[in-house]
Formats: sequence, structure tokens, C-alpha cells
Amino acid sequence: MQILLVDDEVELTDPLSRILKREGYQVDVVHDGLEGSQLAIRGQYDLLILDWMLPHKSGLEICQQLRAQGKLTPVLFLTAKDTVDDRVAGLDAGADDYLIKPFELRELLARVRALLRRPPTIENPVQLLRVEDLELDLENQLAQRGTRKIELSEKESQLLAYFMRYPRQLLTHEQIQDQLWGSGEKPSSNALVAQVRLLRRKIEAEHETPLIHTVYGKGYRFGGEGDAEEA
Repeated sequence: MQILLVDDEVELTDPLSRILKREGYQVDVVHDGLEGSQLAIRGQYDLLILDWMLPHKSGLEICQQLRAQGKLTPVLFLTAKDTVDDRVAGLDAGADDYLIKPFELRELLARVRALLRRPPTIENPVQLLRVEDLELDLENQLAQRGTRKIELSEKESQLLAYFMRYPRQLLTHEQIQDQLWGSGEKPSSNALVAQVRLLRRKIEAEHETPLIHTVYGKGYRFGGEGDAEEA
């Protein structure tokens, strides 16, 4: 079983990784949220153990990005955040379990065993998405609105899928850029605006209700009634 441990506290990760390895797990350790995000997305891990507060990218953002891409790898949060609102935010982001620092190692190992006992899940199980009168076949990069068939590029499919997984929620420019290009890539300032414009032309024909709404200075909201001007 392979585990990715992402925490910037070396005094915690060193003994914890040793104990996990002693229990028979293969463990990769990183101390940076950006590197952790890249490994989590590209690697084949059976469990992710994420600190909430990390340099460059939080554990919450890593979890949200994974779930937005349809990855179902179990996530265990380690955090000093202990309010009900914090726990709700973590679970809403897609976390499977939540452990407050400081914690007993016996309890952590028990939770690790419990998460790894769960039956395996199929990555990206939902390839057909629907919001209002728009349907997306993600695997084949095809959309349909009413009786109208729409062919999409790979980037357009990725962008539309991200919108459709979070209908009526504000998605910031930074969140969308990370989703489409990755945190390590820096697209030109107009790349996202151009991509959204191309997608709008395809899914919003004349007389069809607009679905992509610009929230000025912040990002975009998909579906329902928009509250800002078009880009």
C-alpha cells in the first residue's frame, strides 16, 4: 500500500513516516503543497495524508482539485483546525477523515487501516455530467444542449467539466487556472478569458440561456442566473 504524506512539520513527518514504513506501508513524504498536489494527481496512491496549512497550496485546495478531477483516493486531514466549521469545510472538500493535532499515533494508525480497508473505487466514475439542459460526455469530448451536438477540444472539455461539477459556485481565476494548466504552469493573462470565450460560443447559441457568468474581478459562475457582466 502506497501512502503520500504531505506536511511541512519535519518533526512530525520524520517519525510518522518511519512508523508507517514499519507497519509495512510505502511512504512518500513532501513538505510543500505545490509538490504534494503534483504527486497526488500524477501518482498512484492508496491514501493521502494531508496537512491543512501548507506552503504554496493548502491541503484543502489539493483535496478539492483531486475531487474535481474525479479522483477518489482516500484523504485523511491532519490539522490544528478544530472548529465545527473547519471540519465541515474539510469534509465538504472531499476529505474522508479528519484528525486534530496533536493526536495519538495509535489512533492515526487505526484510521489509516480503516481507510485502506475500504473497497477499491474506480477513478473518474462520472463521465456523463448534466446541468440544466446541457449534458457533457467527458470521455468523448462531446456536449449536447437540447438537440444540438457540440464537439469540444480537450481544454474546453476540461473547463466545462470543472464548471459543471461546481454549478452556481464562484470559481476564481486562480482555481480554474490551476485546474486547466496546473499550479506549475503560468498561462498568459488572457489565456483563461480566451478559453472561456471559445467555450461560450459553443454552448451558448443565439436565443439559448447563458450558462457561464463572469463575476467581475473574481472569476466565473456556471448555471442559473449570472450576477455580473460578460467577459
